[in-house]
Amino acid sequence: MQRPHSVRWMAALMAAAGLAATSAVQARVTRIVVDEVRPLAASGEPVAYEQVAGRAYGELDPRNPRNALITDIGFGKDADGKLRYVATFVVTKPVDMARASGLMWHDVPNRGRPVAINAIERSAGDVGLASAWQGDNAGSTAVPAVPAMAVNGAHWLQLPVAKQADGSPITGLVFARIVNRSGPASQPLLVQTNPVPYLPASLDTARARLVTRLAESTTGEVIGEAEVPANDWAWAHCTAAMPFPGTPDPREICVKGGFDPAKLYQVTYVAKDPYVLGAGFAAWRDVGDFFRNAAADDTGTPNPLAGRITHSIARGVSQSGNFLRGWLHMGFNETESGRRLHDGLWPIIAGRRIALNFRWAQPDGVLELYQAGSEGPQWWATSPDPVRSLPSAGILDRCAASRTCPKVIEHFGSAEVWALKLTPEWVGTDAKRDLPLPNDVRRYYIASSSHGGGGSGTAAFDASLPGVGLPTAGPACPGNNFGTGQLPANPMPHTETVNAIREHFRRWVMQGVEPPDSVYPTLNGKRANAGATRGTNVPDLVDANKAAMGFPTIPGLRSTMPEAHFIMPVLDYDWGPGFNASDASGVPSNAPPPIRRALRMLVPRVDADGNEIGGVPVVLAQAPLGTYLGWNITAGGERPFHQGQICNYVGGMVPFARTHAERQANGDPRLSLEERYGTHAGYVDAVKKAAERAVAAGFLLSGDAGRLIDAAEASQVLK
Repeated sequence: MQRPHSVRWMAALMAAAGLAATSAVQARVTRIVVDEVRPLAASGEPVAYEQVAGRAYGELDPRNPRNALITDIGFGKDADGKLRYVATFVVTKPVDMARASGLMWHDVPNRGRPVAINAIERSAGDVGLASAWQGDNAGSTAVPAVPAMAVNGAHWLQLPVAKQADGSPITGLVFARIVNRSGPASQPLLVQTNPVPYLPASLDTARARLVTRLAESTTGEVIGEAEVPANDWAWAHCTAAMPFPGTPDPREICVKGGFDPAKLYQVTYVAKDPYVLGAGFAAWRDVGDFFRNAAADDTGTPNPLAGRITHSIARGVSQSGNFLRGWLHMGFNETESGRRLHDGLWPIIAGRRIALNFRWAQPDGVLELYQAGSEGPQWWATSPDPVRSLPSAGILDRCAASRTCPKVIEHFGSAEVWALKLTPEWVGTDAKRDLPLPNDVRRYYIASSSHGGGGSGTAAFDASLPGVGLPTAGPACPGNNFGTGQLPANPMPHTETVNAIREHFRRWVMQGVEPPDSVYPTLNGKRANAGATRGTNVPDLVDANKAAMGFPTIPGLRSTMPEAHFIMPVLDYDWGPGFNASDASGVPSNAPPPIRRALRMLVPRVDADGNEIGGVPVVLAQAPLGTYLGWNITAGGERPFHQGQICNYVGGMVPFARTHAERQANGDPRLSLEERYGTHAGYVDAVKKAAERAVAAGFLLSGDAGRLIDAAEASQVLK
């Protein structure tokens, strides 16, 4: 039976509460409320676990220099000068904390979704903490009060709205976009799946501007823009039965005659009541500080982890990893008491900084046109920004000054290069030199892989085979209702590599054992790969076109792909004079922002099969069954606006022919499976050798190697 608290657990907490008398609370979480304690049912695990869900009430002092850089913090304070918030949290912990390892993983929820440590981490006795940071998602803005938090509930963060000193509303220009929608029904303004949180100050369409566009290039070129007359659209809710002008509604737009799926609709309007979103950085810091370091809150409610955490690693995936990069750049690994919070930082498949700490921010964006996130330094060490003429800077600058930098591991796949604008982090805005990587940062590249990787084991092998695992339809392109990919999904896995990285990170943070050297493509062509060093003058990184990459002509794949203007480049936006481009802070005034220039983007070279070089050893990459791509091509059909363009951050693949005769008939330059491996046993032998190399290089655990070999034997390859 679920209960709001457990007697046994509370008794244990009260025993820890005695620490409160001798240990002052440093984090500015003033109160925690436990809403649910639930046993974590998992058979066969060596340590019994439970999850504790609740709310943390915190306050921020705008005068504290560690908080003062939060945009609009002075406009969100209460009468006593403090800004207050409520953040959800979920702790995953051993029932008997004496069995805890001492390591806490502080996870960043992605768009409020639940996240918890996995079975591998629980088997080690680790503790998990997930806590809210995003004050503009649907859960955060829709709650009028402070409802109870459930163990499996979505995370929310309640933040104040910024107001003028006299209490009057703050207003400013905001834009939103609707794409690939059709019919007479009204459409909500969304960023990904969350609504744009800024409502119009007036429902008078004469005070706003709605335009349609026939096409946009990846470099921001606009084709066929036309303005929709103010009388032909409305802030309203419409249906097929109740078409334009509908019922007034500030959250939706209704168009006379309905939406045309071949057009993009962009509205610019005067909005009111911006949230102080940058306070999410401090809230996430302070909740982490409380659970790592505090004995109890200000009311005496004990910390369930008190005295048991010796090390902690911050971790986030994709948007959440971007949050960590922005969080560290702004100096928030230094607590209010001046100490280092987290010993390690693991931004996963995240190559930019979150667009959070400025007025009217939309942190759900994934770097589609006009979305912020690539401003300022995306690299770790202090380096120049010659193209954008910004001061030399780096993500680690503030933590280096306060001596609070964590150890950092980052890893990426090919999709981050092609769609999420990664490579300026490696080579700067002019793409002329490899930027330095600090000693306490490791970078690992998983070549030819999609965003987060594909399957694992037998699924990854068979997913490459026509008639076995290849789907008849391509994957959905994520983003703002983008469309569907023409190519089958890329199954190149991340799972086993991540398992190895996790073990290295644990030892690095807890025992000081350094992980393997960084492995990623470079301009100078010198990298570690599968345990060997290749020192040549041939660059691993080249311009994003077929000739420079050495990409083969593959039947069934459009011969011009990949070509220039297919990659998503970093765009240098002019957000206006009130915007600090280095920190991505302040008050932007240009909506949408003019584009000054598109930065030069580089991509990894490929081998004769079209697979990328320069990454860590992965078994499927070294015993391939096809060409694995970090990009896909958007199909047409019902969502034609992005047809023929990159399918956002979804990868694709083209399988090898089974036989020599088959590839000859198709005109395929790539060797067939039989030419490569001969028989099923030959393929299994290739997998064994690839696994041995990956284990020797430190990027595959021996247990995972055995499972991959078993999966290869069980697969349908050449059977």
